[in-house]
Amino acid sequence: MPSLTARRLQRHGIAVPTAADPADAVRHMGAMQAQDYAASLWAIGLRTRGATRATVEDAIACGKIVRTWPMRGTLHWLAREDVRWMVALLAPRVQAANAARIARDLGLDASTLPHGRRVLEQALKEGVPVTRADLYACMEAAGIPSGGQRGLHLLNWLAHEGVICQGPRHGKQPTFVLLDAWVPPSAPLARDEALRQLALRYLQGHGPATAADLAWWSGLTRKEAMQALASAASALVQETHDGTTWWSHADAAAPARSNAVHLLPAFDEYLIGYRDRTPVLDAAHTRRVIGVNGLVSATAIIGGRVAAAWKRDAAGDDITLAPLRTLSEAEHIGIRRAAQRQHHFLDAAR
Repeated sequence: MPSLTARRLQRHGIAVPTAADPADAVRHMGAMQAQDYAASLWAIGLRTRGATRATVEDAIACGKIVRTWPMRGTLHWLAREDVRWMVALLAPRVQAANAARIARDLGLDASTLPHGRRVLEQALKEGVPVTRADLYACMEAAGIPSGGQRGLHLLNWLAHEGVICQGPRHGKQPTFVLLDAWVPPSAPLARDEALRQLALRYLQGHGPATAADLAWWSGLTRKEAMQALASAASALVQETHDGTTWWSHADAAAPARSNAVHLLPAFDEYLIGYRDRTPVLDAAHTRRVIGVNGLVSATAIIGGRVAAAWKRDAAGDDITLAPLRTLSEAEHIGIRRAAQRQHHFLDAAR
């Protein structure tokens, strides 16, 4: 598809950061993967003009962006006003898929889950963030063992129910808060409207994309993804290339010229937000970037495609590259410049 990567880089806000603040960046993307906390801060900063780690964490600390489990059982960042409707739309499907397994394997059954909810609601009733370790201690005191992933799965379940979400970090530890204490109430969306909003928000930050991409990203069925796209069709454009239909926002402008080299963090939406990654990553190199354990490396993007994996050294002063192809001297220079921007994002917060 002509200019697919250039168009996506623009819509992501990577080619030219357009977000005025971290909450704008997250809102524009709809949702952003956040299981790797440090990496996800850079994913937001990359898309925000003048951002530093400190400005992103300030937005987290005041609740403008919220870390929770809205879809696919995976941690994401959401803008505060999107938390309730997105969790209500997408989380029940994850719960339905997991209920029998966690009851069988972890003993988190129809009697234990409500008991755990009461215990944790009591622990969080003051409305202040509480660390995971302290919540596990409350579970243990109430006769609910937290070991063997039971504590994490209980927290996950309650987040899917819209009872809790994560608060700001306490040092390197996550905290949790009652959703009602952290996110203002809002009127629920009817399912059809929620599906329409989901399609619009996904394509706003990710387009052009296919129905299969939307289904993968959201955890919806293919039928539901098609319903979502159909309901939003008046604001979208369809293009068919080689038998595949691509959807994008009708207001999408032609890609702007920008620097061709970008350093993306691990689990970045540019790579992971689609079912089909071949437009940006050669299939032959998939396992060098996405491991069998599901871990997704940080990547260097050149001309819209993955050219190398990278990691910053322990001192934080330099990066190590694992190229997927031979890089020219000009490309190495471009990577060093991109690394300086990422280093400034980190260093300005120290």
